Amino acid sequence: MDAVEDIKSRLSIEDVVGQYVELKRSGRNFKGLSPFTNERSPSFMVSPEKQIWHDFSSGKGGDMFSFVMEVEGLDFKGVLEILARKAGIDLEQYRGHSDAHGKEKERSRQALELAAKFYQVQFSRSQLALEYVFKKRLFTKETALMWRLGYSPNTGDALCDFLRKKGFSDKEIKGAGLSAQRTRGIGDMFRGRLMIPLQDAQGQVIGFTARLLIDDPNAPKYINTPQTLLYDKSRHVYGLHLAKESIRKLKYAVIAEGNLDVIASHQAGVHQVVATAGTALTDQHLKVLSRFTGDIRLSFDADKAGLNATERAIPIASKVGASLGIITIPTGKDPDELIKQDVQKWRDVVEKPQYALDWLIERYAKELDIQSAQGKRQFSDIILAVVRNLQDPVEQEHYVGVVAELITVSREALLGKLHSVPAGPPKTPIKRVVRLPLDKGAQDLIRTENHLLALTLLQPKLRGYLEPIKSQMLVEERARELLAFLHEHPDFVAGPKTPAAWRSLADYGKMLLLLFEELYQDLEISELQYEAARLQANLIDRYVKMQKQRIARELETADEIRSTQLMEAANKLNNLLKSHQGGA
Repeated sequence: MDAVEDIKSRLSIEDVVGQYVELKRSGRNFKGLSPFTNERSPSFMVSPEKQIWHDFSSGKGGDMFSFVMEVEGLDFKGVLEILARKAGIDLEQYRGHSDAHGKEKERSRQALELAAKFYQVQFSRSQLALEYVFKKRLFTKETALMWRLGYSPNTGDALCDFLRKKGFSDKEIKGAGLSAQRTRGIGDMFRGRLMIPLQDAQGQVIGFTARLLIDDPNAPKYINTPQTLLYDKSRHVYGLHLAKESIRKLKYAVIAEGNLDVIASHQAGVHQVVATAGTALTDQHLKVLSRFTGDIRLSFDADKAGLNATERAIPIASKVGASLGIITIPTGKDPDELIKQDVQKWRDVVEKPQYALDWLIERYAKELDIQSAQGKRQFSDIILAVVRNLQDPVEQEHYVGVVAELITVSREALLGKLHSVPAGPPKTPIKRVVRLPLDKGAQDLIRTENHLLALTLLQPKLRGYLEPIKSQMLVEERARELLAFLHEHPDFVAGPKTPAAWRSLADYGKMLLLLFEELYQDLEISELQYEAARLQANLIDRYVKMQKQRIARELETADEIRSTQLMEAANKLNNLLKSHQGGA
């Protein structure tokens, strides 16, 4: 990973853009007023899922880097330094070392993939692991294969020896989080445990969770891969690679407490379930999930740890702009136990969450004596600490009223208490953007070319409308590059196997996808054809008019030979215009 990718992995585009534009959630995206035009109705969109922005009023769009370049008027180097500081990244570590850094990560990926396969082979040979998975947990063979469950032999250095034979150095094995320092040198990090691979959103192995299979009071039940170049427990969402499509479809995500709960739920057909490392929910976890949905539901154990985790999560969800719900299992069991008892009950409870702050208020109202002065003080201390960090003042006002009524005190007393302590770190003020005047003709051309390219990129059947379009008709360089790419690859469809030339166009493609989803995805093919023909004709018409204006200027001072050439060029333009008039 280079500096740019590292910054993108640590920052979310909605946070970066949110310093300049007041954003409000609109379905899966965020919407705000364009910082580049003086519009009154918001048409500026940000997609957390695609990490792309698009301004429908000016036609501009791109990633977080291009946005800051536009609003700050800086070059790429200047923006890189700004965002690196915001992300807490020292750029010096990348200067002259990016290749080595990338190679180290790639070697770690290779070692972890081999380790996963090694553990899977060992799993098939371990009676202890097989009985635990198939008899105790009641997982099927298909489930074990899908989640790549494995077993780490308790021999001391079986995996290390295996990886050394595959050409990995001790330093590389340790860098991947697969070994630990022992009295006789490095040995296997995991021994005698069920191995659960941790995979990123693309399904690549980045680490492991290891569960103890024997009763040993002196050993932890679970251990995880330590922090490595690839694995960061504060960012990793377990099971997302297999859950993301269901989350998109159903428009909500469930966070369970354990990895095995996630596996059990998926086996039961409830696929929108993921997990974090225990109850340590972070804003990065919620930001990752909010790229897919704004509805996030927690299914933590109903103990003190779960209660504390909910208290911490509510302000984080408010900051991220997500709606946080709590799933309560009536029996007090964990999801895995409920699934074994009654799968339908699990399906029912995930569909009926309670809003997190309402759940928290109910829990503490039962735990504390809210009729006594001391209980009222304790209750208001706890709840107002959460309310104080809500981002929406209307929501704050609502819960002040709820608490006041519940503990029979005045709203004024609670408001005084609410505002007596600052609500965490001060919010970063939205920066004012200097709106540079844009040429309206250029704006219109950029919008037209973006819309035509969005239609033809996402609907290959419409690519014939690009045939008369030439590079010189387009304003932006990236639009010209995409036009040339589609001329060269007329059957292109984005997928896992894409031409190398697509890599430099991928972000522009995401922006066009966002545009298509907002404007065109619900239209019939006949309507799309009409729109493509209209845009084609519009683009050609504007191009012809601009070229004729240029020819008219040149004719004023041209000699006889040059005048003849210019008139011939004008006739060609007329023919081009006539052949595509009426396309709209």
